[in-house]
Amino acid sequence: MATIQQIIGKINPDLYVDSEHKKELLKEFKTWDKVPADKIKKPKCLSIKEGIKGSPQAEHKLIYDSTSETLEPIYFFTIDMMTSDFNLEVEKLVDNFVSTPGSAHFAELGQRATIMQQNASRIMGDVNNVMRSVLNIIYDLREFRIRLKNYDDIKSPEKAKAEASLLSLKQIWLDKVDFAKGNTGIKAMAFGQAGYQTLIDAFLIVKDESLKDPNGNVLDLNERVIRIVKSRIQEFNIWVKQSEGELRKRYELEKTYLRSQVNSLQLYARWAKPYLRAAQQLEMTEGGRNPSLVKTFNTIILELTLLGKQKFDPKGAILDQAYPADLGKVPLKRDYYSCVLVDFKFRGIPQRAAQQGQYVFGGKSEITFQAYALNNDELEMLDKEKKKSDIEDALKLVEGMTTESLEKFQDEIKFFLEEKEEKKEEEKEEKPKTSDQSNPFLALIGVYNDKPQATPEKGKEEKKLVPESWIEKNHIRRVAADNARKTTFNIFDIYKQAHGMPSYT
Repeated sequence: MATIQQIIGKINPDLYVDSEHKKELLKEFKTWDKVPADKIKKPKCLSIKEGIKGSPQAEHKLIYDSTSETLEPIYFFTIDMMTSDFNLEVEKLVDNFVSTPGSAHFAELGQRATIMQQNASRIMGDVNNVMRSVLNIIYDLREFRIRLKNYDDIKSPEKAKAEASLLSLKQIWLDKVDFAKGNTGIKAMAFGQAGYQTLIDAFLIVKDESLKDPNGNVLDLNERVIRIVKSRIQEFNIWVKQSEGELRKRYELEKTYLRSQVNSLQLYARWAKPYLRAAQQLEMTEGGRNPSLVKTFNTIILELTLLGKQKFDPKGAILDQAYPADLGKVPLKRDYYSCVLVDFKFRGIPQRAAQQGQYVFGGKSEITFQAYALNNDELEMLDKEKKKSDIEDALKLVEGMTTESLEKFQDEIKFFLEEKEEKKEEEKEEKPKTSDQSNPFLALIGVYNDKPQATPEKGKEEKKLVPESWIEKNHIRRVAADNARKTTFNIFDIYKQAHGMPSYT
């Protein structure tokens, strides 16, 4: 997996990747977009004062080994200093750990992870059941809509459409209702008994008990056929009225059930995510061939990365005479930040505290302080690149089973759940649609309004960095880099002074 430094190099190769190394990568991968971030190497040399192309603006490293010195005080002292003393916005980017299989720490965390996985698996089984139910309801609602379309069309002013719909309903009645009468059914009598060959045609052509054809002429039929057609056409007309009412009730009930099932799906997804997230957070990273990890030793390796950033302030820079006063009135196209990246690499021995029952870690700490100057576009890309890593893999399962699967049926679910509102709008002489109701399906996938422009999130991912202007490149980034260098050194130096170590000041 790529480090934060490699991802920053991938985002801005002109500034944070060595030029010779960049040429080698371009020769191998043809275009920079195809270069994997984990292929970017750190430059061999580094100038602390000015920095070099392909490196952070500054870098300081602190290493000490003490079995009595635990990582927690070091970590929280650094966070408090960055936030309180230097007013940096701090966020955690990396939080990885790996224990040796022979340690008690490994076994205990494995048990906790198993409990989380079992709970998540149980809920995901419920998600599967609800998903199947939602799909079945959608298919049922499709069939109901087709049937109800025939009932609507028999009232159509278009004669051809009304006649076609009436014939469709008669065929359904013959196959579903009259067929149950057995030998006395219309089809059975027409095909099996002499003298009733015209029974089917007569039934299909007449509309009511008057036995008139569409031209108004009374059909010339024998008495036996007339008696049967009269009774059956009366039964059919009663069936049409009653079946339409029952079908519309069933249709509305199915839509209500669909809404409740989508609500349940949203609820189960919300329940499953904490367990999946916890199970993923308890997973260990691959130790690989790290010589510090011996199977039977009681060892743990922790990796933590913090990013602190401070927004570039033109007014403050002008007062410090670091930024030309003439440029103070020029509006900034984007924000720039002085960034401090703090890497913690800890190799320790997990020891259980006697009273609390928790583990404390003492061992070797390696802290690296690095300075960067980044704009808000680069920070957004850094965040997106991190999300592409396996940090979010645990949540992709539940999102794939709920959000991605249901997105394929989004239009139909939305249609069924909002059908009443659409009918009301049509009755109001096609007034502009205003849909401010939120249905549970849209809440599940994070869409609350009918705004077509809100869906294309993919366009944002494909957005490329806008080239820097002359002012941004030669003034704003330079001042942000200077501030980052000073802040990074001060954090490093104050930490040493506070812990009784030799200082440069």
